[in-house]
Amino acid sequence: MFNGKKLRTGRRARGFTFLEVMVVVAILVLLATIIIVRYGKSVDQAKIDKTTIQLKEIEKALELYKIDNGNYPTQEQGLKALVEKPEDEPVPKKWKKSFDEIPKDPWNNDFIYVIPGEHKDFDLFSKGPNGTEGDEDDIVNWKKEEDKDQK
Repeated sequence: MFNGKKLRTGRRARGFTFLEVMVVVAILVLLATIIIVRYGKSVDQAKIDKTTIQLKEIEKALELYKIDNGNYPTQEQGLKALVEKPEDEPVPKKWKKSFDEIPKDPWNNDFIYVIPGEHKDFDLFSKGPNGTEGDEDDIVNWKKEEDKDQK
């Protein structure tokens, strides 16, 4: 006994309509977008945190350089003085190698060392994520002191 109604119900139960599949795909795309955006922000923040740590490490190396030699490296000697003993004046008397190579920030840019500094004895900073010097995404070694002074 053949019943047309049962045949249609059976066919319907075996698969999904195009609309149902598209709704599921749209939900999956939305979830993937949310996850990627959150992950991307986490990666960006991790790079900023890494840069802040690198700045502190370089700053400590420069302080140790000054303790050992009586002065910071000159502008001409730059951060290279933490990797190779400077040959130009003032030649450090108790030079010690601080790094195997001159560190770069996570965006593969050089840190910028300015002595005398505008904000501290020396200014040390990264151009930040956009690689442009002098804008608000720069990561600097003087920000916290200025923030304390303004309070």
